[in-house]
Amino acid sequence: MDEHNGGRVGPETPHAVNLTKAETRPVTRPAGAPVAEADIRASDADRDRIAEILREALAEGRLDPEEHAERIDTVYRAKTMGELEHVVRDLPAAGGGRTRPEAYASGPGVPPADQNLVAIFSASVRKGRWQVPARINAVAVFGTVEIDLTEAVFPQQQVQINVTSIFGSVDIRVPENITVRSSGSGVLGSFEVTTNEAPDGDAPQVLVNGYAVLGSVDARPKRGAWVRDLRGRLREGHRELRHQLRDEHRERHQRMREERQEWHERLRAERRERRDRFRKGLDD
Repeated sequence: MDEHNGGRVGPETPHAVNLTKAETRPVTRPAGAPVAEADIRASDADRDRIAEILREALAEGRLDPEEHAERIDTVYRAKTMGELEHVVRDLPAAGGGRTRPEAYASGPGVPPADQNLVAIFSASVRKGRWQVPARINAVAVFGTVEIDLTEAVFPQQQVQINVTSIFGSVDIRVPENITVRSSGSGVLGSFEVTTNEAPDGDAPQVLVNGYAVLGSVDARPKRGAWVRDLRGRLREGHRELRHQLRDEHRERHQRMREERQEWHERLRAERRERRDRFRKGLDD
C-alpha cells in the first residue's frame, strides 16, 4: 500500500500509469535487427524442396496419399520458412532432401535380413514395394518362385540371388536401368539370365547364381520398368496437384473480387437511395 496517498493508485502515481502503458505497448523489432529464420519469407525453391521431402515420405510409406495431399496444399500456401519446416517436422528428411534417387542405396542403417523364398509343390511370390536384402535364396522344387524387383528399394548396391530349381521354375524381374550379371548353369534344364550393364555407376547390381535341374530359371528386365519410375509418377502427381491448387486459388480470388464488387455496388446504390430520400425530404 502506498503511504503517500492512502493506498490509492490514481493520477498521483505516475509510475503505475507508465507501467500499464508499457505493458500494453506492442513489441516491435528494432530497426536493423536481424529477422528470425522462421520469419523469413519462403521462395518457390524452398517450397519445392519441402515438396520433394514429402514425395520421399510418400514413396517410403511414411505418409498416406491423403496426408501427402494435405501437406502439399499447406506447402504451397505457406508464406514463411517456419510454416514450411513445420510441415516436415516429424519426417526424418526434415533437415534437407536427398540428392540421389530414392530407390538407390539409402545410407547408414540396419540392412534387411537375408530372405528365403521356398516353393515345394507350391508357389512363393515377392513383389511390390519392399526393401531388397543383400542376399535372397530362392528354392523351387516342383513349385514356382517369383521375384519382382521393379518397384523395390535397394538399401545397398549389391544384391545376390542364389537360385535352386529342381523340377520347378524361378522367375526374376528387374528394372531396365540396373546392372544384372549371372554365373549359374542348367543341368537338363534352362538357366536364362539377360545380363545388363547400367549406364549409372551408382545403380543397383544384381548377381544371379545357382543351377536348374530339369527346371527353369528366367531373369530379365521388365520392359518399361525403371528404378526412378515411382519418383517420376510422384513428381507428375505433384505437378498436377500444384496446377490444381493454382486453379483453385485463381477461382477463389475471382469469386472474392466479384463479391467485393457486388458489395461495393450495393453500398453505392444504398448511398444514392439515402441521398435521394434526404434531398426529397428537403424539397418537401
